[in-house]
Amino acid sequence: MNKLVTSAAEALADVCDGVSLAVGGFGLSGVPNVLINALHERGVSGLKVVSNNCGAMDSGLAVLLAAGRIGRVTGSYIGANKEFARQYLAGELEVELIPQGTLAERLRAGGAGIPAFYTPAGVGTQAAEGGLPWRYDGEGGVDLASPPKEVREFDGVEYVLERGIRTDFALVRAAKGDRHGNLVFNKSSRNFNPLAAMAGRVTIAEVEELVEPGAIDPDAVHLPGIFVQRVLALTPQQAADKKIEQRTVST
Repeated sequence: MNKLVTSAAEALADVCDGVSLAVGGFGLSGVPNVLINALHERGVSGLKVVSNNCGAMDSGLAVLLAAGRIGRVTGSYIGANKEFARQYLAGELEVELIPQGTLAERLRAGGAGIPAFYTPAGVGTQAAEGGLPWRYDGEGGVDLASPPKEVREFDGVEYVLERGIRTDFALVRAAKGDRHGNLVFNKSSRNFNPLAAMAGRVTIAEVEELVEPGAIDPDAVHLPGIFVQRVLALTPQQAADKKIEQRTVST
């Protein structure tokens, strides 16, 4: 039951080129930056990433994106990440954009063993009918477009079929955890981290505060250890390094 690893390098030792990764975080909150930076140092490429967004500037997945290590992104939000937009429009990156709630449920469904589900989100749009640009040709044309999805009517309402998501690995960041892998997330970092963790066949969690098993009230556990295979305890310096926080002092 002891899932502790001694370093990020050990935690990522079997992550190789071309694997799929579910990565937690919401914006710049709750992003597993230590694991992402260690993955950058490993030099792996061709990664297929599933995450709400791809970081920004020099933080989060933007580190891997800027280095050309990501081949495909499944997510909801490009936002202010200019390099993400540039690579997508230049045909260097394959991108599947998904409504945010649908992405969350696809991750949860995959982790729960549910292969597919019906949702009203996207009915009557290209999300259901197909034709969304997944990859551009670099000259303004579409090289690869999304296929149409099954639409079915229930009680007079149309729903589109969405597949659950499973990935080879998942990288998440928790505010608190024990060596059995039970995790607690802080505020908005709970939005996608538990879902990403569920979707990964091998889930690696970096933990800001490591506690002994039993120290977390069972009712307070956001993600049980059954979904976590490796736990990396962060140093105080690593735990305190949060790109989203900017200290201001009044005069």
